[in-house]
Amino acid sequence: MTRANPPGAPPEWRRFVLLFLAVAAVLGAVCIGFVAVLDPYGLRAGPGRAQGPLMDGNQRFMYPQIARSGAYDAAVFGTSTLRLLDPADLGHAFGGRFANLSMNAATPYEQSELARLYLRHERPKTLLFGIDPTWCEPDAAERRLTFRAFPAWLYGRITLWDALRQVNWQSLGTAFEAALYRLGLVRARLAENGYAVFTPPEALYDAARAQAHIRSAGAIQAAAEAAPGYRPTPAEAAMPALGWLDALLAQAPPETRTLLVFPPVHVSQQAAPGSPVAAREAACKAQVTRIGAAHGATVVDFRIPSPITTQDANYWDPLHYRLPIAGRIVAGLKAAQASGRDDPEGTYRVLAHAP
Repeated sequence: MTRANPPGAPPEWRRFVLLFLAVAAVLGAVCIGFVAVLDPYGLRAGPGRAQGPLMDGNQRFMYPQIARSGAYDAAVFGTSTLRLLDPADLGHAFGGRFANLSMNAATPYEQSELARLYLRHERPKTLLFGIDPTWCEPDAAERRLTFRAFPAWLYGRITLWDALRQVNWQSLGTAFEAALYRLGLVRARLAENGYAVFTPPEALYDAARAQAHIRSAGAIQAAAEAAPGYRPTPAEAAMPALGWLDALLAQAPPETRTLLVFPPVHVSQQAAPGSPVAAREAACKAQVTRIGAAHGATVVDFRIPSPITTQDANYWDPLHYRLPIAGRIVAGLKAAQASGRDDPEGTYRVLAHAP
């Protein structure tokens, strides 16, 4: 037997709904306030306002606050093939305070968006762009994003609405990690300048395992190059992303030192001489060289057979060199910028030079 509601009282279900909505509203307000206070994506970052700790696993969410911070007068843009370049080493080589904003598997579009954001907030002393083959792919304009989320709103003008837009399960988790960081309980995923050593510790290097990765990928590459009589169509020969590169270099201040770098991948991933891939790669390098020269950039090519790229022991896999090689790249860039000449040891070629 159920007890009747007192005269004029709302039914029990209505009380439950009202209580549920009230609790939800309070929890929602608490979540919004929690995320706003911790500011996990650095919406408040800017000149004179320090960025927060970099806690999210997706660099695409973390790096916009570095670009807007005004704390770095030099920057690196690229993919994982340049992520190991230490900003401290670059600062010693070229001067200035570097941020390394290279993102894993970043498309040319994503790199361009980040570089444009940076250039809207900084007059850099030095810019360094890594040019991977994706910059010269004919479908780069269509393949703008990867499976990783890309928050386009973080790359535009930040508004009050964005404080609400960032409230979701991902930002709540990132904000919670930021709170733990401020309590000294966890470490940031990335340094404030975006740098991190993403490869395993050097002490764990396994030469046999690395060689197996390299040889397996080399066989796939060799098979992909087999195309007798191949002739690219005009559409296949197009390189739309290089137009973005041209626009970025035009946006840079005239006093900015700019370097365009073809990173060193293992020779097994380089195009076989005389193959269609080699022809496209040569056309890519020629076009990048023309763009760089037109804007007073130095263009350095490490993507050649060399003492670096022919040694399996220099690589974890066909694309990712070991940490000591990153130091050699920085030293090579400094020497190339200073002399304008190819490396006597054959590790790089200077395709264009601006003193």
